[in-house]
Amino acid sequence: MNNLISVVIPAYNEEGNIPELCRLFDEMVQKAEHNYELVLIDDGSTDSTLEKIREAAAQYDYIKFARHHVNMGLTEGLKTGFEVAAGDMYVFYPADLQFLPEDIPALVQPLFEGADVVAGWKQGKYKKRFVSTIYNYISRKIFRLNVHDLNSAKAFKADVVKDMFLRKDWHRYLVPLAADLGHRIAEVKIPLYDRHWGKSKFSGLLRIPIGVLDMIAVKAQLSLLKKPLLFFGALGSISFGLGILVGLIAIYLRFVQGEGFRPMLYLVILLMGLGLGLFILGFLAEAMASMKEELGGIRKKIDKIDGISKK
Repeated sequence: MNNLISVVIPAYNEEGNIPELCRLFDEMVQKAEHNYELVLIDDGSTDSTLEKIREAAAQYDYIKFARHHVNMGLTEGLKTGFEVAAGDMYVFYPADLQFLPEDIPALVQPLFEGADVVAGWKQGKYKKRFVSTIYNYISRKIFRLNVHDLNSAKAFKADVVKDMFLRKDWHRYLVPLAADLGHRIAEVKIPLYDRHWGKSKFSGLLRIPIGVLDMIAVKAQLSLLKKPLLFFGALGSISFGLGILVGLIAIYLRFVQGEGFRPMLYLVILLMGLGLGLFILGFLAEAMASMKEELGGIRKKIDKIDGISKK
């Protein structure tokens, strides 16, 4: 097999895990039937993570690395890794050794069997299991995916992310974003191990509302904002219609019953103003969606030209 698999691992303050990670990766490479490279991204670490990465790169010739001068987060780390990687298949793996390199071949195998994206399904005990279970259950329902775990290791063909727009923290939604583009999704169970060095970078209750809001934003991009004028126009029509109805009731009360009720006038103004505002918002969102599609088309043309020039 001539396929090159790029394992992209962003690392932030993981100096105690990098040497063992690279040693275990080398053991996996020696036994694997496919070709691998390891792409390590130092995401603005304040400890000696970068030095450990450089030492590993000097020891193993299949290691590449890049550095962020400040901590930019996992999504930006992955995007940098994709720019450095040369493989036609990518693997996203954490640096904390809670997933071991020995399980990477099983994770990528479905890619050789027709899948475009493989989602890892954590098997084992972990502290945030209850929250993770609820989060993944809601995700499955919202995105209509038969995938148990969106926050785990993943493998995917390089072409999958070429047409994908990833905002901050959207690495968690790579699977639904890929599914929306028509890519085939598979799932593989992978063991989860205890972290032996360092501490989790994803603790804190604040991450729960952030994750929920990100989920809503992704869902909006995948469904509501594909035809924004239809969505906002429908809401605007309902609001405008209710304003007219309330207005007719107010006229009836004033001129037939002889009873004026000023708050109803305010309600008419509010409903009709809201309806008009929603229509305007729909037109603006429609224009933004058109611009996004045009920019996507331009990016595809540029990528195609780059691909031709490299041949």
